[in-house]
Amino acid sequence: MKHIHILPCLMIGALCAAAFYLRFVLWGYSFSALVCCCLAGIIAFYEVTGILLPHFPAVIPIIRRVFTLCLAVGIAVVTVTEGIIIQASFGSPDQNVDYLVVLGAKVRVTGPSASLWDRIYGACDYLAAHPDVIAIVSGGQGDDEPTAEADAMYEELVELGIDPERIWIEDRATSTWENLHFSLDLIEEKTGKRPEKIGVLSSEYHLYRASLFTKACGVEFVGVPAKTSRVTQKINHFMREVAGVWHYWLLGGQYGP
Repeated sequence: MKHIHILPCLMIGALCAAAFYLRFVLWGYSFSALVCCCLAGIIAFYEVTGILLPHFPAVIPIIRRVFTLCLAVGIAVVTVTEGIIIQASFGSPDQNVDYLVVLGAKVRVTGPSASLWDRIYGACDYLAAHPDVIAIVSGGQGDDEPTAEADAMYEELVELGIDPERIWIEDRATSTWENLHFSLDLIEEKTGKRPEKIGVLSSEYHLYRASLFTKACGVEFVGVPAKTSRVTQKINHFMREVAGVWHYWLLGGQYGP
Protein backbone atom coordinates (compact mmCIF):
# COMPACT_ATOMS: atom_id res chain seq x y z
CA MET A 1 0.00 0.00 0.00
CA LYS A 2 2.91 2.38 0.63
CA HIS A 3 3.59 2.50 -3.13
CA ILE A 4 0.10 3.81 -3.92
CA HIS A 5 0.04 7.58 -4.44
CA ILE A 6 -2.93 9.51 -3.10
CA LEU A 7 -3.18 12.14 -5.85
CA PRO A 8 -3.54 9.68 -8.78
CA CYS A 9 -6.16 7.75 -6.80
CA LEU A 10 -8.09 10.95 -6.14
CA MET A 11 -7.89 11.88 -9.82
CA ILE A 12 -9.13 8.44 -10.87
CA GLY A 13 -12.00 8.66 -8.40
CA ALA A 14 -12.95 12.16 -9.56
CA LEU A 15 -12.88 11.12 -13.22
CA CYS A 16 -15.02 8.04 -12.53
CA ALA A 17 -17.51 10.17 -10.60
CA ALA A 18 -17.60 12.68 -13.46
CA ALA A 19 -18.15 9.86 -15.95
CA PHE A 20 -21.04 8.50 -13.91
CA TYR A 21 -22.63 11.96 -13.70
CA LEU A 22 -22.21 12.68 -17.41
CA ARG A 23 -23.55 9.27 -18.43
CA PHE A 24 -26.46 8.77 -16.05
CA VAL A 25 -27.49 12.26 -14.88
CA LEU A 26 -26.98 14.56 -17.86
CA TRP A 27 -28.46 13.76 -21.28
CA GLY A 28 -26.27 13.75 -24.36
CA TYR A 29 -22.84 13.68 -22.70
CA SER A 30 -22.02 9.99 -23.07
CA PHE A 31 -18.92 10.73 -25.13
CA SER A 32 -17.56 13.06 -22.46
CA ALA A 33 -18.17 10.25 -19.96
CA LEU A 34 -16.16 7.91 -22.18
CA VAL A 35 -13.31 10.45 -22.34
CA CYS A 36 -13.30 10.65 -18.52
CA CYS A 37 -13.10 6.84 -18.32
CA CYS A 38 -10.19 6.80 -20.78
CA LEU A 39 -8.30 9.43 -18.78
CA ALA A 40 -8.92 7.46 -15.59
CA GLY A 41 -7.65 4.34 -17.34
CA ILE A 42 -4.47 6.07 -18.50
CA ILE A 43 -3.71 7.33 -14.99
CA ALA A 44 -4.47 3.88 -13.55
CA PHE A 45 -2.15 2.24 -16.10
CA TYR A 46 0.84 4.36 -15.11
CA GLU A 47 0.06 3.98 -11.40
CA VAL A 48 -0.29 0.19 -11.59
CA THR A 49 2.80 -0.26 -13.77
CA GLY A 50 4.71 1.94 -11.34
CA ILE A 51 3.73 -0.39 -8.51
CA LEU A 52 4.71 -3.47 -10.57
CA LEU A 53 8.01 -2.00 -11.80
CA PRO A 54 10.18 -3.32 -8.90
CA HIS A 55 8.78 -6.82 -9.42
CA PHE A 56 9.19 -6.87 -13.23
CA PRO A 57 12.04 -4.47 -14.02
CA ALA A 58 12.71 -5.94 -17.46
CA VAL A 59 9.16 -6.07 -18.79
CA ILE A 60 7.33 -3.05 -17.36
CA PRO A 61 9.53 -0.38 -19.02
CA ILE A 62 8.91 -1.96 -22.42
CA ILE A 63 5.17 -2.11 -21.82
CA ARG A 64 5.20 1.51 -20.70
CA ARG A 65 7.15 2.69 -23.75
CA VAL A 66 4.83 0.88 -26.16
CA PHE A 67 1.76 2.26 -24.39
CA THR A 68 3.20 5.79 -24.34
CA LEU A 69 4.03 5.60 -28.05
CA CYS A 70 0.52 4.43 -28.91
CA LEU A 71 -0.93 7.16 -26.70
CA ALA A 72 1.19 9.83 -28.40
CA VAL A 73 0.13 8.63 -31.86
CA GLY A 74 -3.51 8.61 -30.76
CA ILE A 75 -3.29 12.14 -29.38
CA ALA A 76 -1.66 13.33 -32.61
CA VAL A 77 -4.38 11.72 -34.75
CA VAL A 78 -7.14 13.21 -32.62
CA THR A 79 -5.50 16.65 -32.69
CA VAL A 80 -5.12 16.71 -36.47
CA THR A 81 -8.68 15.44 -36.98
CA GLU A 82 -10.05 18.01 -34.55
CA GLY A 83 -8.17 20.72 -36.42
CA ILE A 84 -9.88 19.68 -39.68
CA ILE A 85 -13.28 19.72 -37.98
CA ILE A 86 -12.68 23.14 -36.43
CA GLN A 87 -11.48 24.60 -39.73
CA ALA A 88 -14.64 23.36 -41.47
CA SER A 89 -16.87 24.62 -38.65
CA PHE A 90 -16.67 28.21 -39.93
CA GLY A 91 -18.37 27.21 -43.18
CA SER A 92 -18.73 29.64 -46.06
CA PRO A 93 -22.10 31.31 -45.41
CA ASP A 94 -21.33 34.27 -47.69
CA GLN A 95 -21.49 32.12 -50.83
CA ASN A 96 -24.68 32.39 -52.85
CA VAL A 97 -26.98 29.37 -52.97
CA ASP A 98 -30.52 28.78 -54.15
CA TYR A 99 -31.36 26.09 -51.62
CA LEU A 100 -30.48 25.60 -47.97
CA VAL A 101 -30.89 22.15 -46.43
CA VAL A 102 -31.44 22.48 -42.68
CA LEU A 103 -30.46 19.27 -40.90
CA GLY A 104 -32.70 18.15 -38.06
CA ALA A 105 -31.89 17.23 -34.47
CA LYS A 106 -33.70 15.76 -31.50
CA VAL A 107 -37.30 16.74 -30.74
CA ARG A 108 -38.38 16.16 -27.16
CA VAL A 109 -41.85 15.93 -25.65
CA THR A 110 -41.34 19.50 -24.46
CA GLY A 111 -40.30 20.70 -27.92
CA PRO A 112 -37.08 21.12 -29.90
CA SER A 113 -33.84 20.15 -28.17
CA ALA A 114 -31.12 22.74 -27.59
CA SER A 115 -29.30 21.61 -30.74
CA LEU A 116 -32.45 21.87 -32.81
CA TRP A 117 -33.21 25.35 -31.45
CA ASP A 118 -29.68 26.41 -32.44
CA ARG A 119 -30.34 25.21 -35.98
CA ILE A 120 -33.77 26.84 -36.12
CA TYR A 121 -32.39 30.21 -35.04
CA GLY A 122 -29.44 29.83 -37.41
CA ALA A 123 -31.78 29.05 -40.31
CA CYS A 124 -34.03 31.97 -39.40
CA ASP A 125 -31.12 34.42 -39.42
CA TYR A 126 -29.78 33.06 -42.70
CA LEU A 127 -33.16 33.12 -44.45
CA ALA A 128 -33.83 36.65 -43.22
CA ALA A 129 -30.49 37.78 -44.65
CA HIS A 130 -31.01 35.87 -47.93
CA PRO A 131 -34.64 36.44 -48.95
CA ASP A 132 -34.35 34.52 -52.24
CA VAL A 133 -33.17 31.25 -50.70
CA ILE A 134 -35.51 28.28 -50.33
CA ALA A 135 -35.06 26.17 -47.20
CA ILE A 136 -35.55 22.42 -47.07
CA VAL A 137 -36.07 21.39 -43.45
CA SER A 138 -35.06 17.74 -43.22
CA GLY A 139 -35.60 15.18 -40.50
CA GLY A 140 -37.99 12.31 -39.82
CA GLN A 141 -39.63 11.18 -36.61
CA GLY A 142 -37.69 8.85 -34.33
CA ASP A 143 -39.33 6.26 -32.11
CA ASP A 144 -38.84 8.52 -29.09
CA GLU A 145 -39.85 11.77 -30.77
CA PRO A 146 -43.40 13.21 -30.60
CA THR A 147 -43.21 14.69 -34.11
CA ALA A 148 -40.98 14.76 -37.15
CA GLU A 149 -37.95 17.03 -36.82
CA ALA A 150 -38.83 18.71 -40.13
CA ASP A 151 -42.35 19.56 -38.92
CA ALA A 152 -40.97 21.03 -35.70
CA MET A 153 -38.52 23.21 -37.63
CA TYR A 154 -41.21 24.32 -40.07
CA GLU A 155 -43.59 25.38 -37.30
CA GLU A 156 -40.95 27.33 -35.40
CA LEU A 157 -39.55 29.05 -38.50
CA VAL A 158 -43.02 30.17 -39.52
CA GLU A 159 -43.61 31.37 -35.96
CA LEU A 160 -40.39 33.38 -36.23
CA GLY A 161 -41.68 35.13 -39.33
CA ILE A 162 -40.29 33.13 -42.26
CA ASP A 163 -42.69 32.88 -45.21
CA PRO A 164 -44.03 29.29 -45.26
CA GLU A 165 -43.78 29.32 -49.06
CA ARG A 166 -40.00 29.44 -48.66
CA ILE A 167 -39.87 26.28 -46.53
CA TRP A 168 -40.12 22.83 -48.05
CA ILE A 169 -40.56 19.83 -45.76
CA GLU A 170 -38.60 16.58 -46.04
CA ASP A 171 -39.89 14.46 -43.15
CA ARG A 172 -38.59 10.93 -43.88
CA ALA A 173 -34.84 11.12 -43.28
CA THR A 174 -33.30 9.27 -40.34
CA SER A 175 -29.62 10.02 -41.06
CA THR A 176 -27.43 12.70 -42.60
CA TRP A 177 -27.10 10.60 -45.74
CA GLU A 178 -30.87 10.44 -46.08
CA ASN A 179 -31.23 14.13 -45.18
CA LEU A 180 -29.19 15.07 -48.22
CA HIS A 181 -30.44 12.42 -50.64
CA PHE A 182 -34.10 12.97 -49.85
CA SER A 183 -33.71 16.75 -49.90
CA LEU A 184 -32.04 16.63 -53.31
CA ASP A 185 -34.82 14.35 -54.54
CA LEU A 186 -37.40 16.83 -53.24
CA ILE A 187 -35.73 19.74 -55.01
CA GLU A 188 -35.62 17.76 -58.25
CA GLU A 189 -39.26 16.76 -57.82
CA LYS A 190 -40.36 20.37 -57.37
CA THR A 191 -38.10 22.06 -59.91
CA GLY A 192 -37.42 19.37 -62.48
CA LYS A 193 -33.66 19.47 -62.03
CA ARG A 194 -31.07 18.55 -59.47
CA PRO A 195 -28.98 21.47 -58.16
CA GLU A 196 -25.22 21.46 -58.63
CA LYS A 197 -24.68 23.30 -55.34
CA ILE A 198 -26.57 23.47 -52.06
CA GLY A 199 -26.12 25.16 -48.73
CA VAL A 200 -26.24 22.89 -45.71
CA LEU A 201 -27.00 24.32 -42.28
CA SER A 202 -26.04 22.27 -39.28
CA SER A 203 -24.31 22.67 -35.94
CA GLU A 204 -20.80 23.95 -36.60
CA TYR A 205 -19.11 20.79 -35.31
CA HIS A 206 -21.08 18.71 -37.83
CA LEU A 207 -20.24 20.69 -40.97
CA TYR A 208 -17.14 18.75 -41.99
CA ARG A 209 -18.91 15.39 -41.93
CA ALA A 210 -21.94 16.94 -43.65
CA SER A 211 -19.57 18.13 -46.40
CA LEU A 212 -18.34 14.56 -46.93
CA PHE A 213 -21.88 13.28 -47.38
CA THR A 214 -22.81 16.17 -49.68
CA LYS A 215 -19.82 15.64 -51.93
CA ALA A 216 -20.60 11.91 -52.00
CA CYS A 217 -23.96 12.90 -53.47
CA GLY A 218 -22.12 14.65 -56.32
CA VAL A 219 -23.13 18.14 -55.21
CA GLU A 220 -20.99 21.15 -54.29
CA PHE A 221 -21.18 21.88 -50.56
CA VAL A 222 -21.61 25.29 -48.95
CA GLY A 223 -21.55 25.10 -45.16
CA VAL A 224 -23.68 27.37 -43.01
CA PRO A 225 -22.87 27.01 -39.30
CA ALA A 226 -25.49 27.10 -36.55
CA LYS A 227 -23.64 28.22 -33.45
CA THR A 228 -24.02 25.89 -30.47
CA SER A 229 -25.34 27.94 -27.57
CA ARG A 230 -24.23 25.66 -24.72
CA VAL A 231 -20.47 25.63 -24.17
CA THR A 232 -20.46 22.21 -22.49
CA GLN A 233 -22.47 20.74 -25.34
CA LYS A 234 -20.12 22.31 -27.88
CA ILE A 235 -17.06 20.77 -26.20
CA ASN A 236 -18.73 17.36 -25.96
CA HIS A 237 -19.89 17.32 -29.57
CA PHE A 238 -16.61 18.59 -31.02
CA MET A 239 -14.85 15.71 -29.25
CA ARG A 240 -17.49 13.20 -30.32
CA GLU A 241 -17.29 14.35 -33.93
CA VAL A 242 -13.72 13.02 -34.17
CA ALA A 243 -15.12 9.50 -33.76
CA GLY A 244 -17.87 10.22 -36.30
CA VAL A 245 -15.37 11.45 -38.90
CA TRP A 246 -13.12 8.42 -38.46
CA HIS A 247 -16.13 6.13 -38.68
CA TYR A 248 -16.91 7.70 -42.05
CA TRP A 249 -13.31 7.58 -43.26
CA LEU A 250 -12.91 3.93 -42.31
CA LEU A 251 -16.36 2.54 -43.08
CA GLY A 252 -18.19 5.19 -45.11
CA GLY A 253 -21.72 4.18 -45.89
CA GLN A 254 -25.19 5.47 -45.31
CA TYR A 255 -25.26 6.50 -41.70
CA GLY A 256 -24.87 9.54 -39.48
CA PRO A 257 -26.89 11.38 -36.81
